[in-house]
Amino acid sequence: MEKYPTRISNAADRLLTMLKTKGPQPASLLAAELGITNEGARLHLVKLQEEGLVASESISKGPGRPTLMWSLTALGNTRFPDTHTELSLQLIQTIKTVLGKEALDNVVAAREIKQKEKYHTALDGVSGLENRLDAFANIRSGEGYLAEWKKEDGVYYFIENHCPICCAATECDNICTSEMNTFVSIVGTDVSVSRMEHIINGARRCVYKIIPDNA
Repeated sequence: MEKYPTRISNAADRLLTMLKTKGPQPASLLAAELGITNEGARLHLVKLQEEGLVASESISKGPGRPTLMWSLTALGNTRFPDTHTELSLQLIQTIKTVLGKEALDNVVAAREIKQKEKYHTALDGVSGLENRLDAFANIRSGEGYLAEWKKEDGVYYFIENHCPICCAATECDNICTSEMNTFVSIVGTDVSVSRMEHIINGARRCVYKIIPDNA
């Protein structure tokens, strides 16, 4: 269930958002999603490529002509900002240097408590796993995570296509542990949760796998 904004008026921004949330795509699928011609999509993509925001790769899948797949470049990813990057890094580095790692761990732990309180308050009265995932995806998308969820063969996947605190999390790995703890507290105790994909480890997105105990 996609909860990130989809009604972006600018076609170029919509293309970038689709590549961010869906990964590499051929121009034909992008065109269909935008409701424009294949040639129109290609023209937009070529312009974005000239700006260094997207790149293309020819992929062969059996007999026939190769398919040209389009994806975001590192520069293209910067169009989805890391919230308050410079300030966050400065604060983390200062706490480490002046107060030590234990103090930083305490700060992250305090943030986790606040995050849990905020989310649990927002989700108060929302029952059922799917309803909670839907509401939580909506909240996280509002915070810049481009969140969505899906269900396949009785297993749920909560997907965050962007991490607006990525630089801070890279500098302080406890933040990702804290994010995991917070997510587990949101989905409840009658499920098993694991992180399948992780942006910090080079993945395109973060994906949490949720298996209900009765699955």
